[in-house]
Amino acid sequence: MMFDNNTTKNTTKEKMMPRRCRSKKLIGRKKSSSLFVLLLTTLLLLSVSFVAEFAHAKDYYSILGVARGAPESQIKRAYRKLALKYHPDKNPGDDKAKSKFEELSNAYEVLTDEEKRQIYDRHGEEGLKQHQQGGGGGGGGHPGDIFSQFFGGGFGGFGGFGGMNQEPETPKGEPVQMDLYVSLKDLYLGNTIKVIRDKDVLKPAKGTRKCNCRQKMVTRQVGPGMFQQYAQNECEECPNVKLAREKSTLMCEIEPGMEDGKEILFFEEGDVLIDGEPGDLKMIVKAQYDKEMKWRRGASDNNLYMDKEITLVMALNGFETEITHYDGRKIVLKNEEVTTPGFVQTYKGEGMPRFGNSGKFGDLVVTYSIKFPKKVPNGSKQIVKDIFSSDFVDF
Repeated sequence: MMFDNNTTKNTTKEKMMPRRCRSKKLIGRKKSSSLFVLLLTTLLLLSVSFVAEFAHAKDYYSILGVARGAPESQIKRAYRKLALKYHPDKNPGDDKAKSKFEELSNAYEVLTDEEKRQIYDRHGEEGLKQHQQGGGGGGGGHPGDIFSQFFGGGFGGFGGFGGMNQEPETPKGEPVQMDLYVSLKDLYLGNTIKVIRDKDVLKPAKGTRKCNCRQKMVTRQVGPGMFQQYAQNECEECPNVKLAREKSTLMCEIEPGMEDGKEILFFEEGDVLIDGEPGDLKMIVKAQYDKEMKWRRGASDNNLYMDKEITLVMALNGFETEITHYDGRKIVLKNEEVTTPGFVQTYKGEGMPRFGNSGKFGDLVVTYSIKFPKKVPNGSKQIVKDIFSSDFVDF
């Protein structure tokens, strides 16, 4: 038998070490272990805090309904349309409209500032805040000031916003509406979904064309004291264009608890119009049925409805089983009594999040069905009759 001399020496030293020294060594080890646990806990809390902050960050592009690569001109048009819609003067006493107007103004200020937009694209809202706190550009201006700078002048009363010049309305292409089918898991946790769309776009072509045509009333003398008035088209000469198909990538922000029918707007992503602006694209959220979990969302509530099949043995003897929710939590389904087909259990607070109401959830409603055996062996039939001859449930 062979021994390691070093091991033997260390063991001998441990034995020869005074009890007080050994105690100090053990205390030192415990302190190191405690410090390690404390450090690990701190890192975990910091990571959770980071994830929570990231989850609540605003998407400025979604607020204005534009794609991430949208040019500044499109961002300005989107802000103009939405700012007029949600302006406080047009919605007196509506706190939601006021909050939306402030979000629009903040998003517009960031995305039309080249430096701020680059920082936001790389580091998000939190990176932008840190940049502003470090003296790299001022914070957001007052929403009303941004609106005034955009439209010019104040807005005393909403009829014309203080007499500002009204621009002629630009023709706009037809709006496009599409259904966006979203999994229940994405609607529960939130997610960003990439959608690739094939659409018509305008491309330069050879030659010129008549454009921006408008009718002008012309008066012509046709005889002594006789005049004729008629409409005449006047057009400009513009570079020629042609229609071409092109793929467009859109990022759809799915927030936890979004309801069925919720519209996600993409500004100017609809049908194109020659001599006009493209129409808008509306994505309509549709919740998908979860085939694996056998869950569906309620049509008019935030409940999750589950169809759960159990065996006849479980139905008669009682059962206890676990399912895993979308966030990883375990939910125990349990019934100690006899379970009949169509029996319903409700688990409070285990349904879908309530959109815009943090911390509030619907319920999980479970409806049970029974899986019966395909046949009963001849030797067991009499036993079944004896057991259930006087104890049965009518359906």
